[in-house]
Amino acid sequence: MTDALSERITPAPLDGSKRTWLIATSCVGAAGVVGLATPFVESLEPSEKARAAGAPVKIDISSVALGEIKTFAWRGLPIWVLHRTPVMLDSLKTDTSMLLDPDSKLTGLPTPKYAQNEWRSIKPEYLVLIAICTHLGCIPTPKLKAGPQPLLPDNWPGGFFCPCHGSMYDLAGRVFKDVPAPLNLQVPRYMYTSDTEIMVGEDKEGKA
Repeated sequence: MTDALSERITPAPLDGSKRTWLIATSCVGAAGVVGLATPFVESLEPSEKARAAGAPVKIDISSVALGEIKTFAWRGLPIWVLHRTPVMLDSLKTDTSMLLDPDSKLTGLPTPKYAQNEWRSIKPEYLVLIAICTHLGCIPTPKLKAGPQPLLPDNWPGGFFCPCHGSMYDLAGRVFKDVPAPLNLQVPRYMYTSDTEIMVGEDKEGKA
């Protein structure tokens, strides 16, 4: 990462009162993860509620248009499905110098073997992630468009930005260097049940 980028993302010192406020706010944000999925889960039938709460869930990925990201629910957690364009996939080959763990080797949140590649997915075009920042459990914001933007580096390749403390991830959920988050965004266990459907929470090796 360039010096300019390091300067841009280095957090400013916080006094005690601000630090306490930020931690409290982050905790509220983490608690809100479950609440985020509540309207969706409450609309389901009892058997479907059980699956959303703990059992594997099936997701129709054909509903996610090219270049679009959608949020689903599993175990009360937000699950992102991103349908990546060829341009998005190309960016994953060129942004590795900016990343802390480009090959998903860190084991704090192990990446399934089938996602230990530059796409971090089974099929390159479809990315499946748990949408929770690995710093303090906030929900990052998709910033899929590449290029200069407020609070982002000028060489931003597209990805995800956590406004709480400035953590950044690329379009494979790989964390940038020199940000508070220590790990890549988590890839849940999942598998394809057809060309247009995935099951999150279970794979050929067994349940998560």
